[in-house]
Amino acid sequence: MQKRNSVWRRAISVLFMASLLLSACGGSGSGSGSSNETAKTDPSTVANDGPFGKYDPPIEVSFVRDLSDVVENNVLGVLKDETIDNNRWTQLYEQELGIKVKYKWVVKGSPTSDQYLQKINVTLASGDLPDVIPVNATQLKQLADSDQIMDMTELYETYASPMTKEVLLQEGTSAFDAATFDGKLMAIPQLESSIERSMYIWIRTDWLEKLGLAPPKTMADVLAISKAFTENEPDGNGVQDTYGLGVTKDLWGGAMGLEGFMAGYNAYPNIWIEDDSGKLVFGSIQPEVKKALQVLQEMSKNGQIDQEFGIKDGGKVSEQISAGKIGMEYGEQWNSIWPLQLNRDNDPNAQWQAFPIVSESGEAPKVPLKFSTTRFFAVKKDAAHPEAVIKMFNLHLEKNWGETAEFDKYFAPPEAESVWQLSPVTPYPVMKNVDAFREIDAARKAGDFSKLTGEAKTIQEKLEAYESGSSEGFALWGWERIYGEQGSMGIADQYDKNDQFLQEKFVGAPTPTMVERKTTLEKMQNEVFVKIILGESIDTFDRFVEDWKKLGGDQITQEVNEWYEQAKR
Repeated sequence: MQKRNSVWRRAISVLFMASLLLSACGGSGSGSGSSNETAKTDPSTVANDGPFGKYDPPIEVSFVRDLSDVVENNVLGVLKDETIDNNRWTQLYEQELGIKVKYKWVVKGSPTSDQYLQKINVTLASGDLPDVIPVNATQLKQLADSDQIMDMTELYETYASPMTKEVLLQEGTSAFDAATFDGKLMAIPQLESSIERSMYIWIRTDWLEKLGLAPPKTMADVLAISKAFTENEPDGNGVQDTYGLGVTKDLWGGAMGLEGFMAGYNAYPNIWIEDDSGKLVFGSIQPEVKKALQVLQEMSKNGQIDQEFGIKDGGKVSEQISAGKIGMEYGEQWNSIWPLQLNRDNDPNAQWQAFPIVSESGEAPKVPLKFSTTRFFAVKKDAAHPEAVIKMFNLHLEKNWGETAEFDKYFAPPEAESVWQLSPVTPYPVMKNVDAFREIDAARKAGDFSKLTGEAKTIQEKLEAYESGSSEGFALWGWERIYGEQGSMGIADQYDKNDQFLQEKFVGAPTPTMVERKTTLEKMQNEVFVKIILGESIDTFDRFVEDWKKLGGDQITQEVNEWYEQAKR
């Protein structure tokens, strides 16, 4: 299966890059001139040809970057001989590729923090760009439209290693679609795993056993479990003070979100999906959402959902889970680490397990995946060595997952498990966690863990620590619930093999009307949905749809479909 997938991905890569090259050869666009012309003006580009060619003498490549608390405290705070400017990754790039990494500036915070966004926007406005600019989709479009960045189409085809090409196509061509303007690849997308955002039903199995209930196979089963958890005193304290389903005021998200519940009714809010005619439509305004909201309203009426959920964020609802007041929630694979470990800390007898999301009919439902790639590495138009960033992508992947990988040094050494973040580029195989589960599960069935390497080996050591029964191991219960025999990654494996993933179809930069109206429309949507769940007439949904269309939704839909038609060419 993996070999066949690999061949398929290589085929897509060839077809995709061929189409890009054909598009780039004809017509003019907002991007820069041919990257091949730039290469001809710099003899060292040709002299150091190939995915891993080393520059001699070394070259300097400038970046800008964020510095998260994790990197500052848990990596640099532990590795006393390394700094953000001089560390194992900067040394590796210089030793292996002859690339000296230089930062024009470093800002504390995440790429989405106000400090970072303000600084990067000032940099873009000033035109004083580094050689390589990490940007989001909106910023990338601005740079492409203003003709400040390089067309990377031919450079990517020439310098990307086979592994890089395969990894960046692990979710199809969506990441490249997002970085392509007028047929030209204007940045290297750092693919983020949408698959990691798969939804599961997390259920307290000790409550299931106590009440004599089986895991759900249909949405009717989910509702029956919710009812029993609310009315049948699963905690045995003599008071009906438990809730069947945990929900937050934000409605959506990786923990205690409603995406997985809605998918049980073929409803896919917040993402753009294709209708029967091949046009894109917004999931939130489809009639299936109305049906799911009506079911949630009934659950709320019957006390299965906290009547105060509309004012409680994830932190507050996690406190209820910790206190043993909630028995079921929808969330991503990491929920066992947070918030469910909190419940175990308070009650070691509490047991949770992930189950596949289910449908109303009992057939395998589609698992909605929001497009997750938000970072693109653009290269300023007059950079001397535009191919250097591609070589860095190649080396980062090779040293962590390739044939010469040193995972325990460059990705997750025991003393600083986030050391990979010291690199200015951090691509990774989006299926790596599922692949690690597959390797561990095969070793588990064979009764031989001696051949595990890299990430699979590191994870297996955590599982063994948990199984030891030590106090340190107790804190690793969440890992066992992800990678153990009944772990969430095993479900992701089945989702993948059953072709259940439903990828979001719109992956471009926000359209003009989105920029202007999206925040208002999202706020209106969530306020209406909360009110409906809490008892307002279900017909409010129809008025919401009309208002959404009038207040910019119809215009956004038109713009999204214009992008989609262009992307399909």
